[in-house]
Amino acid sequence: MKKWGLFIAVFFMLTSILPGAQMLNASKDEDHHRQKFKTGLEMLMHDQISLLKGKNVGLITNPTGIDRNLISIVDVLYNHPDIGLKALYGPEHGVRGSAQAGQYIESYTDPKTGLPVYSLYGPTKKPTAAMLEGIDVLVFDIQDVGTRFYTYIYTMAYAMEAAKENNIPFVVLDRPNPLGGEQVEGPVLDPAYSSFVGLYPIPLRHGMTVGELAQLFNQEFDIDADLEVVKMKGWKRSWTYEDNRLEWVLPSPNMPTVDTAITYPGAALIEGTNVSEGRGTTKPFELIGAPFINGDDLAKALNEQGLPGVKFRPASFTPTFSKHAGKLSHGVEIHVTDKKLFQPVLSGITLVKMIHDMYPADFAFRAEDSAGRSFFDLLIGNGWVRDAIESGSSVEEIVSRYDEKLSEFKKLRKNYLLY
Repeated sequence: MKKWGLFIAVFFMLTSILPGAQMLNASKDEDHHRQKFKTGLEMLMHDQISLLKGKNVGLITNPTGIDRNLISIVDVLYNHPDIGLKALYGPEHGVRGSAQAGQYIESYTDPKTGLPVYSLYGPTKKPTAAMLEGIDVLVFDIQDVGTRFYTYIYTMAYAMEAAKENNIPFVVLDRPNPLGGEQVEGPVLDPAYSSFVGLYPIPLRHGMTVGELAQLFNQEFDIDADLEVVKMKGWKRSWTYEDNRLEWVLPSPNMPTVDTAITYPGAALIEGTNVSEGRGTTKPFELIGAPFINGDDLAKALNEQGLPGVKFRPASFTPTFSKHAGKLSHGVEIHVTDKKLFQPVLSGITLVKMIHDMYPADFAFRAEDSAGRSFFDLLIGNGWVRDAIESGSSVEEIVSRYDEKLSEFKKLRKNYLLY
C-alpha cells in the first residue's frame, strides 16, 4: 500500500513538473530564435555586400538606420574600404532627425563625413537627375512605423521612381514593422485622396515591412524599378518590437517610443481636427485633449465602449507648441493594455466620433482645401468617414463600410509577404 502511495505521489509530481519544463524549453527556443534575428543592414554587411562592393552609393536614411551596436549606416558604409558612399538623401525630419513635422530642410553638407545631403522633403520629394549624378546604386534604410500616413514609405516610392528613370538599381534594407506583421486594419485609401500622407490605396494599418511595401509598390503601381530587398533573418510576423531585441531610435521627433507607434494609426486622426494629438507634450499620440473637453466624462464614455486591449484615463496637459500651445487642455491618456488585441484604427475612429458627439459646439474638423478635402480626409483616406461621423452613423456602420475593400487588400498583400 505504501508503494502505491509513493507511486501516486511521484506521478503527480512529474505531471506538474513536465508542463513547466516544456514551457521553459519553448521559452529558451524562442529566446534563441530572437538572438539569431538580423536586420536587413546586418544581412547586407554579412552576406550581401556584393550589392554595393566597388560601387558609388547613394543612401536614403535617418537616425533609425543603425546596426545592433547603434552605429549609423552612414558611418558603416562610409568607413567600408570597398564601398564608395557618395551622397546622402534625407526624408521628412532630415538625415539626423532634427526637424519638426512639416519643417523643410535645405540641402547641405554633412559635417561628419563631408558628403552632400539632399532633402527629399518640401519642394523636392523625388531625387532629381542632378542629385543622382555619378550614383551606381541607391540604398534605403529607415525604420517605418507601420502606418499609411507616415511619409517615409512615399519617400521610398518616389526614390524608386527616380532610380527607374535614371537606370539605377534600388536596394531596400528591411526592418521590422513595430505593429507586427499580422493585423491589417482601417479603410483602404481612395485614390481621389492621394497625397504625401497617403499615396497609394493601402489601409491605415498595412501589416507589412518596408521591403514588402517596396515590392507591392513596384509591381502594383507600375514603378518597375530594378529592386532588391535585403530580407531580415529570423523575423516573425507575430513579434512585437520588443521581441526583436532592438533599441528604439526616434524615427521622428514626435515618435519617441514604441508605445507612440502603437497608438499612432488611430490617435493621429486627431490631427485632422481642432483637438490636440499631444504634440508639444512628452506623450504625443497618447495624450488627446482640448480646453473644451471634460476628461472624466470622455474617459468614462470611451471605456464604456469596451474597445479591445485599451483603457482611457482622464488627463490634463499643456502643450508647449502646436495646437492649444500654452493652454491647459483636458482629455484622456491612451493606455494600451494588450498590444495584440488593441485595434488602433477602431479606437481612433471611436475617439474622434465620441469627441464630435459630446462637444458639437466646440469640436471641428480642419478646414477643407480648394478641392473640398479636409486634412482629416487625407489621413483617413476618403471623404465619406467624415460625412458619416457628422451625419450620426455609428462606428460599426463605418467599419462595415470599409471592410470589403480591406478584405480585397488582404488577398493582394499575400503576394508580397516575405516572412
